[in-house]
Amino acid sequence: MFKIILPAAILVSLTACGSSDHEQQGFDFNADSLINNVVNNVIVDGYTTLNGRAQLLELAVSDLQSNPTTSNLLLAQSAWKAAREPWEQGESHIFGPVDSLEIDPHLDSWPLNTNDLAAEVADAANGYTLENVLAANDEIQGFHAMEYLLFGDGINDNTKAIVDVTVNELTYLSALTQAFAKYTDDLATSWTVNHNLDDVNSAAYKTFLLLPGNDVYGSQLAVLEELVDGMAGIVDEVGNGKIADPFGASVNDADTSKVESQYSWNSLTDFSNNIRGVQNVYRGEFANNDDAQGVIDFVAAADLVLANRVDAEIVTAITAIDAIAGEQNLPFREAIKDAQARLRIQIAIDALFTLQTSLLDDVKPLLNRWNS
Repeated sequence: MFKIILPAAILVSLTACGSSDHEQQGFDFNADSLINNVVNNVIVDGYTTLNGRAQLLELAVSDLQSNPTTSNLLLAQSAWKAAREPWEQGESHIFGPVDSLEIDPHLDSWPLNTNDLAAEVADAANGYTLENVLAANDEIQGFHAMEYLLFGDGINDNTKAIVDVTVNELTYLSALTQAFAKYTDDLATSWTVNHNLDDVNSAAYKTFLLLPGNDVYGSQLAVLEELVDGMAGIVDEVGNGKIADPFGASVNDADTSKVESQYSWNSLTDFSNNIRGVQNVYRGEFANNDDAQGVIDFVAAADLVLANRVDAEIVTAITAIDAIAGEQNLPFREAIKDAQARLRIQIAIDALFTLQTSLLDDVKPLLNRWNS
């Protein structure tokens, strides 16, 4: 397994020698351990963690509903942020049941329709249940509906006074967290028990990746291609969508309405977690499995210099995103309107573009050279 990062001087020397002479040569790599680790210890563990934190969020909101105090509100807000982390990291592999079962829009539709949400909250005066939320439009449930009710509109700050939390909001919020916990449980179950929740005899989705040669993944090559495309896809979404769309061409074009997670001021944490999710898949690390294989080991089998370079580019992208807030600790919705912060945002966009280019132009072509 590959975990050694070579000193800079050696990297320069290797780069000078170049790997281009062997660019078209095939290479051998046994992907069994890589696939097993990424599937079980990154993807499945991530969804299991998400479900566990969803249940904790449900409990925190239940406590808030029964005892609406400032401390309980803060605990519920923290529980929301904790649940957000594994979800955002999991967007680096947003394929399979999260897509086919349409769980993604149930959990993370954006933008939020605040007018419709207000109407639903008003209806909560007559009681609101899990069944009501499950039947509701995706635009008024999931992360961002809960975020709005817990944190407020986010315009001036990301705090909300307990006196501003209404009984109707707590009623609706409680039903939201129940639905959220159900959807995350469905997601974890689909990967570990049966991918078709209506058919108890259907296989766990993870088996399609662990035992390729089926209608979903015809070979290990198809599995690795899915993983690489997943990493490149979220890098593209963060750089060219989540950051670039509200950033605009100039400060006059900055549009705060397009900033995701703007109510909690959690946007920059979302973005960096998206790229940490890429790092999880690339290194094969999610929790305490630092010695296990990831995509980096596959790349290293073909090109050691490239393997190190991409790993460094991931770190650079995360660092650049984390630097956007600056000494003022600006939330992203304010950073896009600040001249100095916009310079830092452009650095992050450039770093993400570099990483995306490496994944698509350098890493993905290795699949064609692999003697799988």
